[in-house]
Amino acid sequence: MNSTEVFIAFLACVPSAIVGLAIWLLQRKISKAEKAREEREKVREKNELYIIETVGASLALGEATARAVQRIPDAHCNGDMHAALEYATKVKHDHKGFLHEQAIHNIY
Repeated sequence: MNSTEVFIAFLACVPSAIVGLAIWLLQRKISKAEKAREEREKVREKNELYIIETVGASLALGEATARAVQRIPDAHCNGDMHAALEYATKVKHDHKGFLHEQAIHNIY
């Protein structure tokens, strides 16, 4: 092979190398974006868990307060307090049932 043939062979490889480099860079960028998306999803799931726990804690505090007020003889609780307490208890059980249903659904 003379130097002209080597040079032509080299020039023929250049577009392939450029395309290969571009594809590699694109794959790297996609991989980084995918990792960032997965990290955001983990954070979102953790946030949802904290929201659920906060709502549960607030409901428990509300129930405990309502029950404590009902025990005070001079409090004169009206029907609103009893209805709110029943509603809170119902919602708590409905939510717990929903979470259990979702857990079973995700397991199977």
